[in-house]
Amino acid sequence: MSIRDWPEGERPREKLLALGAEALSDAELLAIFLRVGVTGRSAVDLARDLLSAFGGLRPLLEADRTRFCAERGLGEAKFVQLQATLELSRRHLASRLAREGALTSPALVRAYLASKLRHLGHEEFAALFLDSQHRVIRFESLFRGTLDSASVYPREVVRRALELGAGAIIFAHNHPSGVAEPSDADQRITERLKEALGLFEIRVLDHFVVGDGEVVSFAERGLL
Repeated sequence: MSIRDWPEGERPREKLLALGAEALSDAELLAIFLRVGVTGRSAVDLARDLLSAFGGLRPLLEADRTRFCAERGLGEAKFVQLQATLELSRRHLASRLAREGALTSPALVRAYLASKLRHLGHEEFAALFLDSQHRVIRFESLFRGTLDSASVYPREVVRRALELGAGAIIFAHNHPSGVAEPSDADQRITERLKEALGLFEIRVLDHFVVGDGEVVSFAERGLL
């Protein structure tokens, strides 16, 4: 039986229109993205097969081109479509953050930083530069690789903050291990950056550690 033969209230598209996207399962949302199934399998059946093959929605969304295109029912056209969709989502978060402000939307800051850093297979240190009213100026990746006292240069961060006219900064980096717990090295780096930026009256508002399913705030932990 094809999806067209299902009761209307069970069809993913009609269900979304009636109840909203949040009411759909991962398989139903993926089926809408896929649009069609394959011989003998509806789009929802195919979606369930793919979620099982990849081990869930996130591994599927973050799969590289080769892995993604190797699965039945997928291919380069779907890969391009997915990458465009993910980038639209990131840009939507960025535009909301710029409009609403960093400090008034802590959940939005978390979601945005996670969208930028969580999927990376390497450690990356980034900054959200803010003006004196805590409005977003720019997000930039600053350093890449294992973080220690030799890999993050406060003078470079200060120089970039002054170039952008920043009055405050929110730092963020990811832990590819998936564990978001701040390390001793993370705390030492943050303290050095805070001291260097403080000489120029640039405030460090927070430092987020992005893990697999969690984003930890230094400010909330009392580490700033």
